[in-house]
Amino acid sequence: MLVEKRNRVVIEDVKPEIDGGLFAIKRVAREKVIVEADIFAEGHDVIACCILYRFSRDKDWREEPMKPLVNDRWQGEFKVTQLGEYVYTVMGWIDRFSTWQRDFAKRVAAAQDVTMELIIGAELVEQAAARSPAGESRFLMEKAKILRSGSTMEERLAAALDETLKEGMLLCQEKPFPTRYHRELTVCVERERARFSTWYELFPRSCVASEEEHGTLADCRKCLPEIAKMGFDVLYLPPVHPIGTTHRKGKNNTTTAMPDDVGSPWAIGAGEGGHKAIHPALGTLEDLKVLIAEAQNHGMEIAMDLAYQCSPDHPYVREHAEWFRKRPDGTIQYAENPPKKYQDIFPINFETDAWQELWDELKSVVLFWIDQGIRIFRVDNPHTKPFRFWEWLFGEIRKEYPETIFLAEAFTRPKVMHHLAKLGFSQSYTYFTWRNTKAELMEYCHELTQSAGREYLRPNLWPNTPDILNEYLQFGGRSGFMVRLVLAATLGANYGIYGPAFELCENRPLKPGSEEYLDSEKYQIRQWDLEAPHSLRSFIGRINRVRRENMALQTDWNLKFHAIDNEEMLCFTKHTEDLEDILLVVVNLDPHHMHSGWLEIPLQELGLPPQQPYQVHDLLSEARFLWNGPRNYVELDPRMMPAHIFRIRRKVRSERDFDYYL
Repeated sequence: MLVEKRNRVVIEDVKPEIDGGLFAIKRVAREKVIVEADIFAEGHDVIACCILYRFSRDKDWREEPMKPLVNDRWQGEFKVTQLGEYVYTVMGWIDRFSTWQRDFAKRVAAAQDVTMELIIGAELVEQAAARSPAGESRFLMEKAKILRSGSTMEERLAAALDETLKEGMLLCQEKPFPTRYHRELTVCVERERARFSTWYELFPRSCVASEEEHGTLADCRKCLPEIAKMGFDVLYLPPVHPIGTTHRKGKNNTTTAMPDDVGSPWAIGAGEGGHKAIHPALGTLEDLKVLIAEAQNHGMEIAMDLAYQCSPDHPYVREHAEWFRKRPDGTIQYAENPPKKYQDIFPINFETDAWQELWDELKSVVLFWIDQGIRIFRVDNPHTKPFRFWEWLFGEIRKEYPETIFLAEAFTRPKVMHHLAKLGFSQSYTYFTWRNTKAELMEYCHELTQSAGREYLRPNLWPNTPDILNEYLQFGGRSGFMVRLVLAATLGANYGIYGPAFELCENRPLKPGSEEYLDSEKYQIRQWDLEAPHSLRSFIGRINRVRRENMALQTDWNLKFHAIDNEEMLCFTKHTEDLEDILLVVVNLDPHHMHSGWLEIPLQELGLPPQQPYQVHDLLSEARFLWNGPRNYVELDPRMMPAHIFRIRRKVRSERDFDYYL
């Protein structure tokens, strides 16, 4: 305790730190963690500080120095390289040699007698030499000898102020009574696809030439080349399990099903099995393995739906009635979100006394599909299951499979959404679907990319889902779909679309004011005319190619909005840290009318000389323009193209160079 009471350095306001260190920040392998803290001590002594970090299974700490910013704020960084967890904290101490050297320089400048100060400095250097490796020790002892009795005072002064001496002392400096921050903080490190991914949702049963047929996983394989050609790297399948027949929903969510109605895939479980089985009409487990392998050959992964709920026919209902809530009349409570009723689904009762057995079984479901080759799960309605369950599940799964990615389908209250992300979901659906105006998009995207929440919540932007056909798409026409695609694909590093419905601009609601689709694919097989002339397939392919070829679009934190004098136009940039890849995106948010405006971009921030022209290359139209200065004119007719994605080329020096850069 005596040593602790002599600690002089204070460490406060460490960032990033989530809820007092209760939760981990997120990174992907090879990313940096930039750490800041307020670090100070009483008096005028120079302080030094560092980041301590280690992989969770390692015993030894590594150090990275921190440098001062302003007002006692310090910053440092370290890089994470392995999947799993890292731990980090901050340490500070009094730097006696730097304090001596700083004060010595002041005394010399004031023409004071520094004879005694040289001896003090020599003692500090000798002490450091005694605890240094042989090579460094010899260097320090030579410097100490000069400080004590150099041939001339000039030689002694030069040695005292020598930068190489300071560097040598930093390598083997004493850390007297160091203060270590009282918390050890955590980084959850995932693979790159957690940060950058492009999702395509597809119902395998609709991979058919006629709605009278039932598609199979083998039919789904035939779709892989075109989906890959469009540039998607994650193919997400709704539940592929047997579907219950009791209270099966009919077309358009009617409560009375006809004999040929196929039901909702989310009503999981029948006589053929439950969460570890494949719907017989789709094929076999071997068919799924073949699909997974073939998807990998096309550069894609299969993502499975993880929906912890059961149809009345699920084996769990027969074998584990204690896992469900019973009503006073003895029947099992079906799912409700009043006034909506889901008679074909039984929610699981996580408050059951048999909770540990339940948790273990649900964990085994994930492990079963991991054994088949699945590493990405889209989790249905996670906000209706206990937070502690998710925290436990992720910890258990990632012990052995840290490469597993979980996407939270949680269109819920903001604090609930954020808490789920803190618990360990790799990505999260967002409210982007309902942010349509310039002000809404700017405010919400700033929240997603610039606030403290960005340390743990990775947004995945979806303009539509099987559950959501928002008003903008209902009335925006084909141009509206193009607008929302560009926004999702450029504002977010992770985005997805509900497949054929989006590329074919499906915009028919069940009824006015509803976000449900008419003839929703959730309840029936749909045959899609993928060769229709109005298909957005080629446009989607071009957008995704731009994403793959430009690193600037593969992260979220580099988003910056810029002024443009038209409320129907949105302007923003994304660029890599080294400014080698700079993209300027301009979008006409009005899908029906042409708009124009003058935009302003910060030339200095983008490394653009203010007096020199620069080229902007539209990656959608291939047009090239030579611009001068920060203020430039743009015009977008949504009937032709609702957006520009400009790649800024900084090397153009004059109009003579323009043809060269074509």
